[in-house]
Amino acid sequence: MTEQQKLRELLENSSHIVFFGGAGVSTESNIPDFRSEDGLYGSKQAKTYPYPPETMLSHSFFKRYTEQFFEYYFDRMVYPQAKPNAAHYALAELEAQGKLSAVVTQNIDGLHQQAGSKRVYELHGSTLRNYCTRCGRFYDVDFIANSTGVPRCTECGGIVKPDVVLYEEGLDEEVLSGAVDAIRHADTLIIGGTS
Repeated sequence: MTEQQKLRELLENSSHIVFFGGAGVSTESNIPDFRSEDGLYGSKQAKTYPYPPETMLSHSFFKRYTEQFFEYYFDRMVYPQAKPNAAHYALAELEAQGKLSAVVTQNIDGLHQQAGSKRVYELHGSTLRNYCTRCGRFYDVDFIANSTGVPRCTECGGIVKPDVVLYEEGLDEEVLSGAVDAIRHADTLIIGGTS
């Protein structure tokens, strides 16, 4: 029996599949991963900025060097033209068939939802959501993408922060709890695109 046949049989005999994925799921959508040569931590990327990604994507860097944070963030983390790939669509189809219970993703690109997945736990948040740190008003990715410099709230002038988990920040407890519960009730866990 081939690996594909084994996978097909496993999927056919499962009714509560959970997919846990990372950056490798979105590389076919032209979003770089983290560890490859061209990835966020790869040697080609590391030479472009004076600090490592872990520093530039940290809460303290965001607070202290907000303009440089956004320069890096816009350049390396936001891909508004990215489209779902075959993996995203296959997972959405499994969910539509009643086989897939949830997607747990480390990605912040929103491509699972764009492909049609409904129950997605975004462990690290999403670049598609942004909020004012002062009044809490939400903004979409277009507002951020069309901003120059530090994005400011149109209501109160506060800084509009991406709704992503930065280094030094904790995961959202509700999202984490939902993801753990989904995995706990899975009869099959598929892990892909993560190291």
